[in-house]
Amino acid sequence: MFVNFAMAADGKITTANRKVTSFSSKRDREHMFELRVSADGVMAGARTVDLNPVTMGPGGRNYRARRRRRGLAEYNLRVIVSGAGTVNPHAKIFGKEFSPIIILTTQRAGARRLRALRRVAQEVKICGKSGINFRAALRWLRRKWKVKRLLCEGGGELHDALLRAGLVDELHLTICPRIFGGQDAPTLADGRGCLKLAGATELQLKSSQRFGDELFLVYRVKRRAPK
Repeated sequence: MFVNFAMAADGKITTANRKVTSFSSKRDREHMFELRVSADGVMAGARTVDLNPVTMGPGGRNYRARRRRRGLAEYNLRVIVSGAGTVNPHAKIFGKEFSPIIILTTQRAGARRLRALRRVAQEVKICGKSGINFRAALRWLRRKWKVKRLLCEGGGELHDALLRAGLVDELHLTICPRIFGGQDAPTLADGRGCLKLAGATELQLKSSQRFGDELFLVYRVKRRAPK
């Protein structure tokens, strides 16, 4: 699994009120679609889908052609994660039917929410009682939907859970020349995090490039945090 984030220079991925949906350059958006070219599936958390006008698709005709040349389906699978099943069934993503949408959730979602989600998604998979078992979920995605290479695009709580599960192999990070500030503004790894330095996820820098005032960094996960 690989992960892609754009963040401000102070580590924030949006403002405290979560109203800023796009703050990076055109080059960063192109980079996002370039990464999607190689992915069988694109994953995001419920809040990312609810608060942003995202469709999680592969982009325009050029990008879809590049996918076909790689031997991939023209459109990637789309995966939404919500432990409580609180995905808005009226979110923009459900109005775009170019590829299947899979929702990963838990028994906490309850019957009413599950019924609503099953009306808008191709499949709703329960992956645990109170928390999502991501290892089992990814095995199921590989077996049922042939997802071998999965791209996660946020948010911070989902990314943190994947790091703690030891499932992230590579991080693509765009650092943008802005500072949002705010103690409640989300970062690229919110959630439980680690309490000791020994539990931190260590990274090894693979590459770095500068475009204008933005930095494009690629890190390999050197050592995965304990479960």
